[in-house]
Amino acid sequence: MKGFAGRILKIDLTSRAVEKSPLPESLVRTYLGGTGFAARFLYDNVPSNADALGPSNVLILAPGLLNGFPVPTGGKVLFCAKSPLTGTIAESVMGARLGSELKRAGYDLLLVSGMSGSPCYVYIDDDDVEIRDAGDLWGKDTRATAEDIRRTEGDAVVACIGIAGENLVRYANIDCEDRQSGRGGLGAVMGSKKLKAIAVKGTGDLVPHDADKLMELCLRYYGRMVESPAFNDDTKYGTGEFLEWMNSEKGTFPTRNWREGVFDDREKIDPYYWAPLYMKRNNACLACPKPCGRIFGIDEGRYAGLRIDGIEYELLYSLGGLCGMGDIEELARANELCDLHGLDGISAGAAVAFAMDLFQDGILTREDAGGLNLEFGNPEAELKLIEMIARREGLGDVLAEGVKRASERIGKGSEDYAVHVKGMEPPAYDVRGIKGMALAFMTSSRGACHLRSCAYALELTGKFWKFEGVDRFSTEGKGVEIKELEDMMTVYDVLGVCKFSRGFFLAEGFVDVLRTVTGLEFSESEILELGERVNNLKHMFNLREGLTRDDFRLPKRLLTLPIPEGASKGHVVTEEEMNKMLDDYFEARGWSKDGLPAEEKTRDLDLA
Repeated sequence: MKGFAGRILKIDLTSRAVEKSPLPESLVRTYLGGTGFAARFLYDNVPSNADALGPSNVLILAPGLLNGFPVPTGGKVLFCAKSPLTGTIAESVMGARLGSELKRAGYDLLLVSGMSGSPCYVYIDDDDVEIRDAGDLWGKDTRATAEDIRRTEGDAVVACIGIAGENLVRYANIDCEDRQSGRGGLGAVMGSKKLKAIAVKGTGDLVPHDADKLMELCLRYYGRMVESPAFNDDTKYGTGEFLEWMNSEKGTFPTRNWREGVFDDREKIDPYYWAPLYMKRNNACLACPKPCGRIFGIDEGRYAGLRIDGIEYELLYSLGGLCGMGDIEELARANELCDLHGLDGISAGAAVAFAMDLFQDGILTREDAGGLNLEFGNPEAELKLIEMIARREGLGDVLAEGVKRASERIGKGSEDYAVHVKGMEPPAYDVRGIKGMALAFMTSSRGACHLRSCAYALELTGKFWKFEGVDRFSTEGKGVEIKELEDMMTVYDVLGVCKFSRGFFLAEGFVDVLRTVTGLEFSESEILELGERVNNLKHMFNLREGLTRDDFRLPKRLLTLPIPEGASKGHVVTEEEMNKMLDDYFEARGWSKDGLPAEEKTRDLDLA
């Protein structure tokens, strides 16, 4: 099979067994790679109702199909497991060399099961696969861990966890080359297995079906991206470039734990202010000609020497506006702490904002917070709480559970302050003024998410792909819209292509690239059907784990508290609108109103 390494690697940390098996050709045609392979193997290998932090959960590393080839932005790889945060499927994509390196080592998929009796790391060097002692790495931050392993193993690509993963923080992440597989608590899954890191070196060649045609297509798409009118802003300011647009023009920048949709103190966290002062250089993912990553550095003052890859839009929201934080250097330090400790910055910021909100209304006191003054905008409180969460100390131990579980433990009406869907804290889009995104939060298989559909690209501009004239304040037609977008974006995660290339890569381009890499013939409709198949499989996994329609609900705050000011003033998602959009979505998917798929939607999934 052209384009594939051709093998699956399975490692059982309990028995220390290593198994290598051929990649079934039938699996390739049906799921192709990336999230397709991950969803299939998760469903087949994780027992029903398994403890997400137990030995039966399986950590899956799945390179996108195009990893290892020079396809523009084709360097995305994902981790997958049952989520300790939501109890649903957890999958999180990162831009790192890890996927390419694993394929060059000879594997299209890595599955890690069981639980080691002591800290360890997995070392993969082509056919040489070993489980090595990591006792001296336990307790170290992500950067120190990767540096120590590379000193021992040479130029290996290292994915690792920090102390948050070791302490089983339910939204701990996995770090690789200062990029994160951030959402859903996959770092905690590694921590539960006493797996500190995965280090990979690969020397093999990946052979495409038609190398000349592939290079022709790659050069064509590289040219389109570099010549794009948005190229300069993307590379200068990164993902935060549209903060002011979201805040002032749209009024949909969630602020102070979703009390507001406009952050008045955002001026100095906007990259148009800080990029000229703090940006050192661009930092691109593998095979990306349009780098949105920037190395942010502070050269003097309290945080002199700080260097991070960021600060991304989502963290300008979660560690910034959501906590009322308008100081970019303090925000950068919070970002750095999340990176070093291995915390999902979105969920960590949301947990801090939740605590600050409770403090403001007297539900939490200084005594509850270990003496901290949890006022919105207090940088000392934010930084200290991040440390406490990572170490599970005091109030941090409660917040390490995520806002859903934390509110259940705190009580006193705090459940009304917990903003989440399926237990996952949402990203930076105030869905009260973006109704399609409200539905996307509800339907995402991993909990509140913007990337499973990328519906914001359509909702905020009114036009994308085959949709146009879309009204972000209307609930009409959202079911079909979100279903179609989810299927399309799943194809991106199957192929391992960055969703920021969506202005250039759509179904037609995917078909051409797929043919030149693998020789497989897919029509546009067939590749979208594959996306639908993968989404149905993820949904069936979640149903098996106990998901019901009630889990699709938006939190109370977004159903009852209108945005108080700005361009979306007065807007809210009503209970009636929420249920109408869900009904429309389930109908578009071919599911019952309770979310149960019709037989014809699951017939080809071969479910046990």
